[in-house]
Amino acid sequence: MLEELLAAWIGRQRWFGGKGRPIDRVSIDSDATIEAGDPGLRHLVVSVWQDGTRDRYQVLLGLRSDLPDRLKHALIGVHGPYAFQDGPSRDEWYAYDAVHDHELTPWLLECMGRNCDWGTVRFRHLPDVEIDTSLRSLVLGAEQSNTSLVYGDTYICKLFRRLVPGVNPELEVITALAERHAPHIAQPYGWVETDLDGTPTTLAITQEFLSNSNDGWDLALTSVRDLYAMPFEDGYGEPAAVTAADAGGDFAGESFRLGCATARVHHELAAAFPTDVIEIPEVKRMAEGFRRRLARAVAEVPELREHVGTIEAVYHRVEELTAEVPVQRVHGDYHLGQVMRTNTDWVVLDFEGEPGQPLSERRALSSPLRDVAGMLRSFDYAARHLLADRPDAASLEPRAEDWAARNRAAFLDGYVDGGGAISPADSALLKAFEMAKAVYEVVYEARNRPTWVGIPLAAFRRTGL
Repeated sequence: MLEELLAAWIGRQRWFGGKGRPIDRVSIDSDATIEAGDPGLRHLVVSVWQDGTRDRYQVLLGLRSDLPDRLKHALIGVHGPYAFQDGPSRDEWYAYDAVHDHELTPWLLECMGRNCDWGTVRFRHLPDVEIDTSLRSLVLGAEQSNTSLVYGDTYICKLFRRLVPGVNPELEVITALAERHAPHIAQPYGWVETDLDGTPTTLAITQEFLSNSNDGWDLALTSVRDLYAMPFEDGYGEPAAVTAADAGGDFAGESFRLGCATARVHHELAAAFPTDVIEIPEVKRMAEGFRRRLARAVAEVPELREHVGTIEAVYHRVEELTAEVPVQRVHGDYHLGQVMRTNTDWVVLDFEGEPGQPLSERRALSSPLRDVAGMLRSFDYAARHLLADRPDAASLEPRAEDWAARNRAAFLDGYVDGGGAISPADSALLKAFEMAKAVYEVVYEARNRPTWVGIPLAAFRRTGL
């Protein structure tokens, strides 16, 4: 029975969100035949029941009478008998994860290009967009919660494995910004959707693949490595006064340009979506929420206790604000891993918002300073994560602080130069967002990577807060 095969297979997938808990049962909510043949392709929405709760997942099911070696790693199990409508009937089929089958995945582009409907699954493309359906696909292997297919050097199609009813925020944002011909985004081409609980729900998004670009995190780490590799003594055996500006891979110019691009993206988001303001009482409630999360974090990670006074002082400045706070659509999960440097400029990716949060929160208006704070924290991580478990970490700490300070300042300068506003009141709120993010990071690292907890703790020792 196919449900039993899926139950045994799905728990082993890296994108499955219910690891560590037994699966009670699996049911198939919808089953649409996209290609009736050998190989055949079916689109499934699967419900997984665990401890009385239900999560839904998307599976592209391939069926073959004979499974080639290149697909054996994707085997789900032997399924049969089964007969496709208007297709072949077999007593036994090999069922497998079809995202790995380059003979079947062109159907995704083909259906988008023709705006096809297959059962409850709808394939759509943007107006005035032509899609090349001849390209061969390759699965990217680094993702935890989604599966992305790269088609040649042209497209990347992100399939959302765990499904939440509603339009994905990334689809909303990139299509709205594309209509405005906004820079700093990857061109969207099409999407796949269905209805869950009567609500249109995004299954996949296809965008421009930035083949000749570099990940912001990797570029930053290259700069940090250059700095750390510089000698501690000059040619005469005297201590060398090394700064981040001296390193051959100085990143400050890129940080400035990234700040400019971030401000432009925020401007485009404010133009494309509604904006609002947070009244003073709500600002104070936001500060109270920061304090509650801090109290919970201190209870879980005692190392935070010595920094409570510093953090509370930052939160208190937010409570003293006397002006409304402008809010708008923002990225919501902004860091160096979400930006790519192309040959011409920076491009911002993944407008989904913070993973694991409800769609309503990911769509909610917020201060753009939340994104700015996320990027500032990312510079701190880039500077210090290479120090984890290094015996010479203490001697390199001044270089880490110098690199982080130089690039944080350059990013903020670029943000202001690009039109982003950071008034004195904004500065108080920005510091509070930074502190709140660092508190969250301390808890995360204590739970998952205890040797890294010193990275976010360093944020509370910085002077000038």
